[in-house]
Amino acid sequence: MSRFISTSEFYKKIFGGKVYKIALDAGCTCPNRDGSKGWGGCIFCSERGSGDFIPSGENSIKNQIEKAKLLVHSKLRGRGGKNDGKYIVYFQNFTSTYGNYWELIKKYDEALAQPDIVGLAIGTRPDCLGDEILEYLSAKSEHFFVQLELGLQTSNELTGKIINRCYTNEDYVLAVNRIRNHAPKIHLVTHVIFGLPGETHDDMMSTIRFVSEKSLLGSNIFCPSGIKITVLYVVKNTVLAKMYENGEFDCLEKSEYYELLKTALKILPSGTVIHRLTGDPPKSILIAPAWTTDKKRVMNEIRKIMSL
Repeated sequence: MSRFISTSEFYKKIFGGKVYKIALDAGCTCPNRDGSKGWGGCIFCSERGSGDFIPSGENSIKNQIEKAKLLVHSKLRGRGGKNDGKYIVYFQNFTSTYGNYWELIKKYDEALAQPDIVGLAIGTRPDCLGDEILEYLSAKSEHFFVQLELGLQTSNELTGKIINRCYTNEDYVLAVNRIRNHAPKIHLVTHVIFGLPGETHDDMMSTIRFVSEKSLLGSNIFCPSGIKITVLYVVKNTVLAKMYENGEFDCLEKSEYYELLKTALKILPSGTVIHRLTGDPPKSILIAPAWTTDKKRVMNEIRKIMSL
C-alpha cells in the first residue's frame, strides 16, 4: 500500500466515484502584474496566467462550464470511457481570489449552482486571501467540497525574488494557519516547482521539508493537505523564456527530475494527497524541456517511481 493518497482515491472517498476537474476563468489578475506589488507577473507564468487550457473568449461562468463539460465528454468518447457526471469547478488562472469580493462570490455561487457541480477549487496566492473571502469559503465548505491551492513554488526567499512572486514564506505560513484555524474543512494544496533558476538539490528538498512542516504534518485526518509538484517549463513570451535563450539557466533533464521526485517522496509525510508530480505544458507555446510533451510516458514512469 502506498504511503500517499492519489487524487483519484481522495475524490473517490469523498464523492463515491470519479470526479472531473474543469478549469474556469474568474477574470482576475495578480498583484505582481497590476502594480500593487510588482509588474509582469511571475517570470514563468504564461500570458493567460497558467490557464492555457481554459476555453477563451467566454465571460459567462455557466457557458464556461458547459464548454468544459463538452470537452470532457469528447475526450472520454475518444477513449471509450464513461462519465458519471460529477465535476469540481477549478478557478485556475492568475489569482482567483484577487478582485472585488462581491463580483468574485457571485462567480463562485454561479458555478456551484450549475448541475452536477459537487465542489469548488480555487488557485490563489497566500497574500491574497482576505478575511471576507476566507469566511465565505469556510461557510461553503460546510455544504460543498472546497479546495484552496496556494502557490509557494519555493521556500528560498532569494529565488522568490528572482521569480518575482512578490510574497514571502511568512505570507504562506500565515495563510496556512488562517485556513487551518478558521476553515478546517477546506482541502489545502500547495504548489511547488523543481528546477527554478539557480536552485540546487538541497534548495528543492528544503522546500519539500518546509511544506511538510508548515502544511502537511498534522493536517486534518478527515481532510488531509495535498501537494502539487511540477518541473519548471519555459513557455513563449515570458521573462523566463528570455533568460533561457540567454543561457542564464538550464532546464532539468528527465532523469534529474525523477531523482528529485524520489528524494522528495521520501521526505513527504504519509497520508499526503499527491495531486500532481508533473506539469502539462501546452505544446503550442512550450520552449523547453521537450521531454515533458510525452505525457503518457512521463505519467507511466512517475507511477513507477511512486510505487517504489
